[in-house]
Amino acid sequence: MTTCPPVKTTCPYCGVGCGVDAARLPGGAIRIAGDSSHPANLGRLCVKGSALGDTLDLDKRLLQPQVRVDGVLRPASWDAALDKVAGGLRAIIAEHGPDAVALYVSGQLLTEDYYVANKFMKGYVGSANIDTNSRLCMSSAVAGHKRAFGEDIVPGCYDDLELADMVVLVGSNTAWCHPILFQRIARIRESRPHMKLVVIDPRRTATCELADLHLPVKPGTDVWLFNGLLCYLAKEGAIDGAFVTQHSAGLDEALAAAHVDCGDPLQVAAMCKVDPHALLAFYQAFAATRKVVTAFSQGVNQSSSGTDKVNSIINCHLATGRIGQPGMGPFSLTGQPNAMGGREVGGLANMLAAHLELDNPRHRETVQSFWNAPRIAAKAGLKAVDLFHAIEAGTVKAVWIIATNPLVSMPDADQVRRALAKCELVVVSDISAQSDTNAHAHVLLPALGWGEKDGTVTNSERRISRQRAFLPAPGAARADWQVLCEVATRMGYAGFDFTSPQAIFDEHARLSAFRNEGALARLFNLIHLVGLSGAQYDGLQPQQWPQGQARLFGDGRFAHADGRARFIPTAPRAPQNLPGEDYPLILNTGRVRDQWHTMTRTGKAAKLSGHVAEAFIDIHPQDALLYSVREGELARISSAWGAMVARVVHGGGIARGQVFVPIHWSDANASDARVGAVVNPAVDPVSGEPEFKHTPVRIEQFRVNWHAFVLSRTPLALDGVAHWTRIQGEQFLRYELAGRQRIDDLGAWARALLGVEDEHADWLDYADASAGVYRAVHLEEGRIAQCVYVSPRPDLPSRSWLASLFAHAQMDVADRAGVLLGQPLGKGVDAGATVCSCFGVGRNTICAAIREQGLTTAAQVTACVKAGGNCGSCVPEIRQLLLEVRSAA
Repeated sequence: MTTCPPVKTTCPYCGVGCGVDAARLPGGAIRIAGDSSHPANLGRLCVKGSALGDTLDLDKRLLQPQVRVDGVLRPASWDAALDKVAGGLRAIIAEHGPDAVALYVSGQLLTEDYYVANKFMKGYVGSANIDTNSRLCMSSAVAGHKRAFGEDIVPGCYDDLELADMVVLVGSNTAWCHPILFQRIARIRESRPHMKLVVIDPRRTATCELADLHLPVKPGTDVWLFNGLLCYLAKEGAIDGAFVTQHSAGLDEALAAAHVDCGDPLQVAAMCKVDPHALLAFYQAFAATRKVVTAFSQGVNQSSSGTDKVNSIINCHLATGRIGQPGMGPFSLTGQPNAMGGREVGGLANMLAAHLELDNPRHRETVQSFWNAPRIAAKAGLKAVDLFHAIEAGTVKAVWIIATNPLVSMPDADQVRRALAKCELVVVSDISAQSDTNAHAHVLLPALGWGEKDGTVTNSERRISRQRAFLPAPGAARADWQVLCEVATRMGYAGFDFTSPQAIFDEHARLSAFRNEGALARLFNLIHLVGLSGAQYDGLQPQQWPQGQARLFGDGRFAHADGRARFIPTAPRAPQNLPGEDYPLILNTGRVRDQWHTMTRTGKAAKLSGHVAEAFIDIHPQDALLYSVREGELARISSAWGAMVARVVHGGGIARGQVFVPIHWSDANASDARVGAVVNPAVDPVSGEPEFKHTPVRIEQFRVNWHAFVLSRTPLALDGVAHWTRIQGEQFLRYELAGRQRIDDLGAWARALLGVEDEHADWLDYADASAGVYRAVHLEEGRIAQCVYVSPRPDLPSRSWLASLFAHAQMDVADRAGVLLGQPLGKGVDAGATVCSCFGVGRNTICAAIREQGLTTAAQVTACVKAGGNCGSCVPEIRQLLLEVRSAA
């Protein structure tokens, strides 16, 4: 078998939309590389994108439809499964009406899948009860854009991040969450040292390592900060009077609202809990710098005042006329690969396709006429949080969940579990056989995954790119659009006879251009892509809409009927749930560098598990002392909605009164680490986006009698273990364990846990009964099969060195002695915890190189040990190690 030519496709992770070259190698392996011709990344990939080839095996894939019979999911034919779905939906609609059914979909869908789902629900079922997990990450940006501009438009492009003289990153750990964009900023600053980077974030994240100024604002105070900036701009005469007069409306009202609480920078600084000198430095720099890009992400959007936060940022750009020109403008950094494509087709419950408005009768008639649909949804549907409340209340009796895992990702996630447990019909389309949500399905439908799907996605700068298939469909898996069309047809609906994604895209493009003039004119218009042949669609090159326009609003004309932008008065308000005596700390949630969403994909890649292996609770050391929790030990955080358990860390970037927990861990890979169960369900009244960044919680010890870890080539049964996390390693699984029961015979317990029943097995162990320490290794034909380490304390031996032994065909004498000693006998054998996942470079390796070679810069470290030489997302951590080693010396 020869190597196939690479297929040009698009990364399925964040909204940057990086181009990928994927090639099938002899033996079935997949070679992944960045597409040097793609404008979003110019050949670079982050560590998650680089590891895509490691996530494509069929382990734990859902490969056949399943239908629940007598409480058990059993394999079924596609005909039986589709009849069950179509018949169930049809019966519920007949008895209870169209609003008794719902779809909950995802920014992981391709635009073609999204389009069919919305046409099915809004035009044929006749309900707008279709919402998306994009509600959880960018709906506040959508609402803010529509209020200010008249249409959901991101006015700038990625090049503006390099052309700006000042980039302001708000609520975005760009270095970890959008690493390719961050590296574009980092590289341009090397050639333009006068360019300034300001980071506004309650935490000191990796992004701050490159910043000229970091404003660690109190969570929830962004509107105070930007209202204060608006007042400052007015006071200092920095308002662009000509632009405001000719191209906008409402500045006086916005300024009046801002002046109520934010006219005095000293009061703003006190409210935001930032140094007043630092605040004034930011205000002065913003006023003095024409070319400013303000890029914002989940720290702004995920708030009960998220839409106002977005508009307070946009207000400052409108007031200074800094929009639509090179190197300036507000910029929403989207979290998912096709959140923008979902917005184009009306993927949210309060939208219609093609940027038309659901609450406008003429718009509804336009879409219904184009679709030749029997009906059209007449009112907004249920947004995500409200949808699951309606399911629990019984008013929504059927839900079809596609490409998302709401039992992990939703706020108040235990409520979602209760809702699905009560639901009459739960259908789940997914690629994963095992997810928290799947456990509640009555019907499971196997979907195509990345590498198998064919269609388009749209990134954060309005650039449409092709996702192309380079792998065959596994098992009985089908494309989501095909399954939706087959269910629609079984329900008697015409208009779903699509035979290819190209045909769907053509209808999508034609709808965007349909009546796109006069009172129905929209900037979203794909008229130049109407009528593509199959070959033209297959060869479609990455391109922005509208055709040939990298930036919008540069002519001062906006999408409101009068052509003027709107200033939105944004009276600041506190988060809905405030800390108090019972719950004195504020929980903030977010992502880690090397994982994605609920880890059903990235969790399969060993190289992505080395940097952060377990869920954690980041807390200030003084707060840890106050609440009697210790670094390295387990603790429980709880709120009025739920609780979870994770390991305490002191990351150094969290202020007192706050804790941070990552979002990725679920019941599929940890015993009790779903932070979604803790998050409050408060939402923004305009966008419906939940408040993931501000939940009052308390923290307390999670007492255990022992800690342990296991490395094993075979899976373990963990019944009776109080706390566990499962981590994918290279040729093994790693388990971090802790227990409350007392173990009298550690040797017998370890053998039972590892399933070693043969008393003659090659079993080496060491026990110190008085100290409660036990170490054992199980060999098969001289090769390590399993090892286990137990201690009453969490300070167990290095996992990285032991993990390296699984690559050895035989254990030599030194390794046998080392595993019982708990450390390698040779110098430099233990690379330490992973810092650079791209090249597998550990902390100990980097620190040794810094000490022995006298390295002083991150570039020198890269030249010496390669760390930081690919995506660059570990460069901030390398800089920290340089400081630590120098301080120690």
